[in-house]
Amino acid sequence: MQISSRFTIALHIFACVDTFKDDYKVTSDFLATSINTNPVIIRKILTRLKNAGLINVARGTGGIELTRALSEITFFDVYEAIDPVERGELFRFHEAPNPDCPVGRNIHALLDEKLKNIQNAMETEMKKYTLLDLRTGMQILNDGSSGRQDG
Repeated sequence: MQISSRFTIALHIFACVDTFKDDYKVTSDFLATSINTNPVIIRKILTRLKNAGLINVARGTGGIELTRALSEITFFDVYEAIDPVERGELFRFHEAPNPDCPVGRNIHALLDEKLKNIQNAMETEMKKYTLLDLRTGMQILNDGSSGRQDG
């Protein structure tokens, strides 16, 4: 199992919008340059974020605005918008374990609850972090590096 890079790209998009919104026209081309990917990928992710109600995008002008405060959008909100799990289940179970096998007939009883607990723990952790945490972290990193001298 691996969460796609679309999730971290979406977080990168939010960080760029917050960082550059007052100084630049934040377009899919602008974002693609920062993320180092194709603008088409950015547009697809922006569409998912818009459909999830996390952003508004002004067509043609490239204006992206958040629909809620940074502190009200969690990593989990972004994850759900970008990589929603099928039928609410993170782990996809193999289709038809052999009921005549002692392992096959019991594997669901062994794993279902454990896998659900793992998913719940991951989702709980993702709900602890917000886009405001990205801003705060970015400010700390930028302030820490501004006084550094090389050599």
